[in-house]
Amino acid sequence: MIHPTDIRPVRLAPSDVLRLGLLGLRTRRMRAALSALGISIGIATLVLVTGIPASSQKHLDEQLSALGTNMLRAQPQADQKPPVLLPEQAHRMAARIRPVTEASAVANTHALVRRSDRTDPNDGLGLNVLAARTNLLPAVSGTVRSGRFLDASTSSFPTAVLGYQAAARLGIPRLVHGRQPPQVLIDDRWFTVVGILDRMPLAPELDRSVLVGWQAAKSALGFDGHPTVIYVKAEEDSIEDVSAVLPDTLYPQLPGLVQVSRPSDALLAKRATRTTFSALFLGLAGVALLVGGIGVANTMYISVLERRTEIGLRRALGAGRGQIRAQFLTESVVLSTLGGVTGTVLGVLATLGYATYQGWPTVIPLPALALGTASTVLIGMVAGVYPSIRASRLPPTEALAAA
Repeated sequence: MIHPTDIRPVRLAPSDVLRLGLLGLRTRRMRAALSALGISIGIATLVLVTGIPASSQKHLDEQLSALGTNMLRAQPQADQKPPVLLPEQAHRMAARIRPVTEASAVANTHALVRRSDRTDPNDGLGLNVLAARTNLLPAVSGTVRSGRFLDASTSSFPTAVLGYQAAARLGIPRLVHGRQPPQVLIDDRWFTVVGILDRMPLAPELDRSVLVGWQAAKSALGFDGHPTVIYVKAEEDSIEDVSAVLPDTLYPQLPGLVQVSRPSDALLAKRATRTTFSALFLGLAGVALLVGGIGVANTMYISVLERRTEIGLRRALGAGRGQIRAQFLTESVVLSTLGGVTGTVLGVLATLGYATYQGWPTVIPLPALALGTASTVLIGMVAGVYPSIRASRLPPTEALAAA
């Protein structure tokens, strides 16, 4: 004879628990959909209020970065006797500073440029002939309007690149592909023009300059090899530190004779814009999640009241309290997770559409997606705890008597 204490409830497999949890959702689809909608709105709001400000911030950062927030300009103090001569490899010395990402140099050759040998010798007054390193354009965020910039194959030969204003002054607005490139006379040597630059907002002094290769300037123009201006790009968060050590790096003998431009005011504006209304928006998202969680809890509570007969029958057939708790808790978690996944997809699509409409780069913080997913599971568990415990505590006779 089997003693009652020897009877043990059948242990349900995880698949069985999931199937039982989905049972209530399938039989009450409209109520489940409305409850999941509350979670979806909360998660979509969470993604939106983090993604849209992040995309806007990225767009604004790009605009402010174009104003030279990470750029410094170093040069010797003027009117020094004798003049301060920076080392020829000063740009390489600056590049060894850890936060520096780019360093280049130019030097005034004090040469005179003219359109031809038949023009007035004063034709090139106001234009500077500068020896330039081949990596100058990345250091000053410059672009080539026509032709190409100096490189390893041209910097040793008599070739020149014209700044925007210099090209207009010399009557060479653009280079035509397939035609013989024009030439300009620098001192008594002809230089072939291989490129014309766009305007350079970050280094306007280069707009009225004629740039020649470093080696070509030394061999053809008697250039002594000492740079006069060092352009440095560095990580924005370390720009002040780089500015502080740059004079000691370039001219350790007397660093006080090296003048470094102060960081752009745009950097202060960029840092100020990082203080946004994100905290407020996250608070609104939290309220939306709370409302959604209350909706799930209400749905599960009503579900327990409506399904007392089912609970009593299952208990009478041997289902344990743990199985009943697992059923209703699983149903709550699944309901919240479905709402969370739907809300995440809607939030990502809405952020993508709005950012594209505004012409912003799309930025969706991964922590927001991870937080949204984790929140749905947590909300489902919290919202389902009380209803599942209440369901498991219903005596079979009381539950069946309520039918």
